[in-house]
Amino acid sequence: MGLFGKSQQRNPKDLVTEWNHKLRKEGYQLDRQINSIKREEEKVKRSLKEAAKKGDKDTCTILAKEILRARKAVNKIYTSKAHINSVMLQMKNQLATLRVAGSLQKSTEVMQAMQSLIRVPDVAHTMQEMSKEMMKAGIIEEMLDETFDDMENTEEEEEAAQQEIDKVLFEITEGKIGEAPLPPSEPTEKVRESDNPGLDSEEDETELEEMQSRLAALKS
Repeated sequence: MGLFGKSQQRNPKDLVTEWNHKLRKEGYQLDRQINSIKREEEKVKRSLKEAAKKGDKDTCTILAKEILRARKAVNKIYTSKAHINSVMLQMKNQLATLRVAGSLQKSTEVMQAMQSLIRVPDVAHTMQEMSKEMMKAGIIEEMLDETFDDMENTEEEEEAAQQEIDKVLFEITEGKIGEAPLPPSEPTEKVRESDNPGLDSEEDETELEEMQSRLAALKS
C-alpha cells in the first residue's frame, strides 16, 4: 500500500540535527586544509630563504608568489568557515523557534551564507544537497545559479600584486630583498610646518631622496 504512496515527511528537528552534523564535518575538513596549506607554506619559506642566500632573486619572486597564493587560499577558507558557523548558529535559532512555532522559519542569513558556500569547490556538493533540503523545508528560497566572470587584471591590480610580492620578500628575507610596507600617510594639517613654501618643497625633496637611498640600500 505504501509502495507508491506519499513519502513520509522528515521531522524538522532531525533535519536540523543532520544539517549541523554535516556542517561540523565540512568545518573539520576545512581545518585540515588550512593546516596542510600552512605546512606547505613553511616549506616554501625555507626554500625562499635558501634562494635569497644564493642571491637568486628570480626564484625568490616565484616562491613569494606561491606564499601569496597560499595565504589568499587560507583567507578564503576562513571566510567559508565563517559562513558555515553562521549557518550553524542559525540552525540553533531554528530549533528554538521550532519549539515555539512548531515549524522551521525562512532565514535570509542562511540564504546568503548558503549562496556563498555553494560556490566553494571544497564544500559545494554537500552545500548544494543541503540547500535543496532547506528549500523543501521552507528555510530558504530557490537560489539563482549565478556565475561571475573573473575580470581581467588592471594595471592597478598588477601593481598592487607586485607590492604584495615585495612585502613578502622583505618579510621572509628580513629586508635583504623586496621593499618594506609604506608608512601611513601624515595628516594634511602637518603639511604647513613652514611659512616658506619653497623651503618646504626643498625639504620634501631631500626627504624623498633619503628615503629612496634607504630603499635602494635595502634592495642591494
